Amino acid sequence: MSHPLGATYDGVGTNFAVFSEVAEQVELCLFDEEGAESRTPLREVDGFVWHGYLPNVGPGQRYGFRVHGPYNPAAGQRCDPAKLLLDPYAKAVDGRVSWDPAVFSYQFADPGQRNQADSAPHVPRSVVINPYFDWSTDRAPRTPYHDSVIYEAHVKGLTQLHPEVPEDERGTYLGLAHPAIIEHLQRLGVTAIELMPVHQFVSDSVLEQRGLSNYWGYNTIGFFAPHNAYSSAATGEAGQRGQQVQEFKAMVRAMHEANIEVILDVVYNHTAEGNQLGPTLSFRGLDNAAYYRLVDDDPQYYMDTTGTGNSLLMRNPQVLQLIMDSLRYWIIEMHVDGFRFDLAAALARQFHEVDRLSSFFDVVQQDPVVSQVKLIAEPWDVGDGGYQVGNFPPLWSEWNGKYRDTVRDLWRGQAATLPEFASRLTGSSDLYQSDGRSPVASVNFVTAHDGFTLADLVSYDHKHNEANGEDNHDGTDDNRSWNCGTEGPTDDPAIGALRSRQQRNFLATLLLSQGVPMLLAGDELGRTQRGNNNGYCQDNEISWLAWPGATDGQAQAEADDSMLEYTRALISLRMSHPVFRRRRYFQGEPISGVHDQVGDIAWFTPGGEEMTDEDWSAGFAKSLTVYLNGDGISDPDPRGQPVRDDSFLLLFNASENDLKFAIPPARYGEQWTRTLDTVAGQAGPAEPAAGEPTARPGDTVEVGSRSLQVLRLRRG
Repeated sequence: MSHPLGATYDGVGTNFAVFSEVAEQVELCLFDEEGAESRTPLREVDGFVWHGYLPNVGPGQRYGFRVHGPYNPAAGQRCDPAKLLLDPYAKAVDGRVSWDPAVFSYQFADPGQRNQADSAPHVPRSVVINPYFDWSTDRAPRTPYHDSVIYEAHVKGLTQLHPEVPEDERGTYLGLAHPAIIEHLQRLGVTAIELMPVHQFVSDSVLEQRGLSNYWGYNTIGFFAPHNAYSSAATGEAGQRGQQVQEFKAMVRAMHEANIEVILDVVYNHTAEGNQLGPTLSFRGLDNAAYYRLVDDDPQYYMDTTGTGNSLLMRNPQVLQLIMDSLRYWIIEMHVDGFRFDLAAALARQFHEVDRLSSFFDVVQQDPVVSQVKLIAEPWDVGDGGYQVGNFPPLWSEWNGKYRDTVRDLWRGQAATLPEFASRLTGSSDLYQSDGRSPVASVNFVTAHDGFTLADLVSYDHKHNEANGEDNHDGTDDNRSWNCGTEGPTDDPAIGALRSRQQRNFLATLLLSQGVPMLLAGDELGRTQRGNNNGYCQDNEISWLAWPGATDGQAQAEADDSMLEYTRALISLRMSHPVFRRRRYFQGEPISGVHDQVGDIAWFTPGGEEMTDEDWSAGFAKSLTVYLNGDGISDPDPRGQPVRDDSFLLLFNASENDLKFAIPPARYGEQWTRTLDTVAGQAGPAEPAAGEPTARPGDTVEVGSRSLQVLRLRRG
């Protein structure tokens, strides 16, 4: 059968199908338990799909393809039967690439000469799997966006040093499913874990030569296969092959039982085969010109808007089918709840410019499966015009890089920040409202895997990436960080206290902003990468989380229990009050019959006066009060009843001086109680003594330098 593509086991035998428009012959290569290879030509061809059915071939069988066809790099043709190729639709992969010259189709000494050495001893094999898994008790949480708190994590980094996870499960899918990890996520209050790439990926040869590896995994070679190094099963044994699929499914089921969604960070913009000097592992040898964007007038070279050497050809129907089949597979068969698309602007480049109406977005929009899960874009790539924050279609949410930059600027004391900060705090309506999107289009973050951790953001002015072996040239220099007075670790208690307060400021701002908050794993524990802002190649204690009670990982700072409790309280505060999780933008208009017709939001100077245009444009201003009206939530609850909440005052003081903030006039509320103070580290539903509010209209509240307070007006 020519459909479905890949290897499909039916209980009796296996059907194999692979696409190549340029091939003259395709051989299916099977490997026995000793590694001996047998080759079977695929003689049936329908619509450029080469296929054949083999009885008595079942789960655990290792296989690959060899493609006979034109080899003319100058014309963009790179078929090479000496190279064993992975199945683009392989559901599991066994083994890894060993960087022998045989995996390249050219001679190192003379790239114009073909290298006909057999690559099979040095490349991984595709594996036939048994797709059955008992999902009977599984239920997708389907958490609404406005109720979501996302936790970005790495499979290995999150679990490798956890003292309660068994050693043989650390760094694996089963480690993620361990009750200790699940309990941490539940108690923290997050609703979704966003996993850094788990599609089968390749570790670059240049990194391995430096004794490093591609730790992050943004180097995909298999879009259907869970990365095999994250399996606890021994590799190479017949009974264990494909076990990573079962373990991944078990992890998803465990997360769902805890009401936690699983979102995958996916890399559909390029593959691990690199540029014209890269290895031949799969797509290049199958049909180079069909899968990759080649330079129009010199097709031996690749168009590269990803910074990795190649870009997939998004206008080719076969590439679109591959991506959509992959997405549907991970939803239907693996039960994941959404995707974060790496360098998503590259997916919109049907030709050269980023096009929000490209074929990729069309097919996603109309797909009855893919369109129903969470879709999050990293809205940029490295090509011309690649920064596209705010320009994705209505179905999508986006990593809001402008939110990150603005919030960092505010708390490091940058001048003239308040107007844009107001937009970011309230859901970035300037970016998303005009095309009908709501605040949840903005995935807000202060830190992510790419850049400083939260602890490092307040401890370093400059990156310190020497361990990466690139003379500190890698990683961004635009960190918008502030070391609070000295670079790196210090015993100065004043600087230590300021750094802790700054971390609390960032966390509070993030979790009280409209939109969808995303936390970087470990920020709630004070994790440091010692100033490394590009840990992509650091599969070691630089990148792994140090947990409370861990006996190893001592090179990192001890996990900060107080920051953990503070983060839990902040998430609880957010989840307890829908005024922080609005599904519509603030209007700023008076609400009839409510609080003397005050609006759903109001802005005040520290002096208690409503902000004027002159106040907003004052470049020196670094402080303001924000009033959030709990009566101003327009959306009804599931029963159709109006949503009403307590009202809040957010007092932001990003200046270097302590300031007295005046409480606004009585029409905004008469008895305010302090709920959060980043100086004291207090966060949560603090209860005042009976009849003793913190502040009344006309009173002043002292807000410490570089700190944030939240005052609450109880309903009734």
